[in-house]
Amino acid sequence: MVFQLNRRVLVMAVSASVLLAGCGGVKTTSTGGEGDYPTGNIQMSVGASPGGSTDLITRAIAEGVGKELGVSVPVVNKPGANGALNAKELKAAKADGYKIAVQNASLFTITPLAVSANEAVKIDDFDLITGVSQDDYMLAAPAASGYKTIADLKKAGKNIKYGTTGVGTGAQLASALTFKTAGIAATDVPFDGGAPAMTALLGQQVDVATFQIGEGIENVKSGKLVPLAVFSAERIAFLPDVPTAKEQGYDVVVSQYRFLTAPKGTPDDVKAKLAEAAKKTFATDTYKKFNEANFLTPREVGPDEIKKILDEATAKYKAQLDQYGISLAAKK
Repeated sequence: MVFQLNRRVLVMAVSASVLLAGCGGVKTTSTGGEGDYPTGNIQMSVGASPGGSTDLITRAIAEGVGKELGVSVPVVNKPGANGALNAKELKAAKADGYKIAVQNASLFTITPLAVSANEAVKIDDFDLITGVSQDDYMLAAPAASGYKTIADLKKAGKNIKYGTTGVGTGAQLASALTFKTAGIAATDVPFDGGAPAMTALLGQQVDVATFQIGEGIENVKSGKLVPLAVFSAERIAFLPDVPTAKEQGYDVVVSQYRFLTAPKGTPDDVKAKLAEAAKKTFATDTYKKFNEANFLTPREVGPDEIKKILDEATAKYKAQLDQYGISLAAKK
């Protein structure tokens, strides 16, 4: 698919840029030493496979931060459990600023509602550096289906099979809430990420699917898919003609946020340098164009605002699941 190809090209381009950050006069020692931070490489880990939104965002930030701080910032992919495996490794890392990661809000606001307490990852186990961006979700159907709105799914009078990007994700939550509040009989078909969910939808193995805008917009533009709703609070600039679920009568607002984190206890001066480097990166034309190319809305807010967003989302999602008796746990 065009979108997937474009992402591969961008991954290669950004990866090359990050590797080149180790040349041209920057510090390239493998670990930090004595002296003003940073004195060596800063590793950024990703709790997802290469090519996805979190991976691309991480690589774009790594390139900019590396240039600003004058060090190499290699990116290491550690996928698994919606980012939980990477989060647990980061939590255990030395709190010195040499291991950091961009993490997803869903890991802290939605996944804990789908797993046991001992499996859940807590935001208080990390230091927040800066907010990054928002990635919105869409509900889409194959063009041949004839579906154009959520109401059309209700009129279909059948059990709707809906694909999501996995258990404990924003895609699962948005879908489950929509079908429950709309009174539509539906069956959840979780996949391991947006790419397999997209493949199943295009192959009409599921009736509809929910995924992030960037994962599906090229297939919408080509006429292969029809977006039935977006799950943002307001219509989004990338799909201005597509109504929100809320406009269609369903109070379902679910977005993905990402933010830069470090192990708990990272020194304040180190966090300040990372935040300033990220801020300067966000202000560059290169990074702004990256956001536009990947359909990302900037949410470059401070730690207190990030915490507020996460706490409010967690409370709202839990209340909605309790109200409608919805369980996100994997079916055994």
